[in-house]
Amino acid sequence: MNLTERVFKLSEHGTNVRTELVAGLTTFLTMAYIMFVNPSILGDAGMPKGSVFVATCLIAALGTTIMALYANYPIALAPGMGLNAYFAYVVVLKMGFTWEAALGAVFVSGCLFLLATVFGLRELIIKGIPHSIRVAITVGIGLFLALIALKTAGVVAADGATYVTLGDLHKPEVIMASLGFLLIVVLDRLKVPGALLIGILAVTVASFFFGGNEFKGVFSMPPSIEPTLFKLDIKAALTGGILNVVLVFFLVELFDATGTLMGVARRAGLLVPERMGRFNRSLLADSGAIFVGSMLGTSSTTAYVESAAGVQAGGRTGLTALTVAVLFLACLFIAPLAGVVPGYATAPALLFVACLMLKDLTEVQWDETTEAVPAVVTALMMPFTYSIANGLAFGFITYAVLKLFTGKAREVHWIVWLIAAVFLFKFIYLGGH
Repeated sequence: MNLTERVFKLSEHGTNVRTELVAGLTTFLTMAYIMFVNPSILGDAGMPKGSVFVATCLIAALGTTIMALYANYPIALAPGMGLNAYFAYVVVLKMGFTWEAALGAVFVSGCLFLLATVFGLRELIIKGIPHSIRVAITVGIGLFLALIALKTAGVVAADGATYVTLGDLHKPEVIMASLGFLLIVVLDRLKVPGALLIGILAVTVASFFFGGNEFKGVFSMPPSIEPTLFKLDIKAALTGGILNVVLVFFLVELFDATGTLMGVARRAGLLVPERMGRFNRSLLADSGAIFVGSMLGTSSTTAYVESAAGVQAGGRTGLTALTVAVLFLACLFIAPLAGVVPGYATAPALLFVACLMLKDLTEVQWDETTEAVPAVVTALMMPFTYSIANGLAFGFITYAVLKLFTGKAREVHWIVWLIAAVFLFKFIYLGGH
């Protein structure tokens, strides 16, 4: 038995090295944007962009390696979108805290998050999540991915009057993304291995001819991480004014990461009783990455919903995640090459994955409105508030209220009441961020 088989148990999961490597590359290409987006967002908060770039690559590689080797899960970690925007635009620019204090808040929330995992709080929450909400998490993540994909491809655009509208369909990137999407669906239907990856690469190649994409070389030396390394201010994070920020970070990390892990693991067929031990390990892996990331100099690290693309490409084990980790490390030196894949090339893959994730809607009990309505609310609020955690919040509150007023309170697990109460408290006293 070779080493990869021993470590990752490939045959037990019905996969092989080639499939896992292609899945890893697929996941990486769909989430590689974070290397460039994260420094841009945190740079707006006054952080040195070069150092944030290095911190982003390092924590993505480290966190994903732990997920690969400790939990044997095909799920990648990186600094979370949404949380980085909250960090930069709300905590630093709006509330006036220094970025060092904000990093301190991330560190403290990471410690709370790890304690919640070690003492089984996350496991309790997962066991208490009703089946309808569980299904809705996967569907909601699918809708969320669809919105991200359509926005990135330029098919959907912002509009002052209606919030969203149809983008300019004459733009080359919109046409290329649309053709890439159809190519992926056709290749997948014909059972061509690596359909998602072929679609991403085909659009990337086309972008050089029709999208004005430019080849900027292959290698470059990484910038210094020193300006952000260990610059977090924990003392400032423990003062009164920023404690509610710590709580917001903690709640979003808790439900965003847990929701993503559940949704993607369920899609991969890993949420079965005999494999739940590994799910618990995956919870530890992602909670440990948060405070390490704050020490390196980046906002909260979380499980990436784009991992669903790798799962769709056949990824079932930690070898998929390890591939992602190695590629993030390599990007410290090949940033120009990694930056060549445009967002509209990965958007078709995400949209295809989103389409497939919606099939779980068939599992909702449509004839029982106290189950169906909270599921729909959960799923819809994820894309419409641009947050997995908000979707869960509204879903839990709706579920608890409907059960209470229809005389079905005894059906509800006590943890649901607790979560609904915590979210209500958060919305009433801490605002809706």
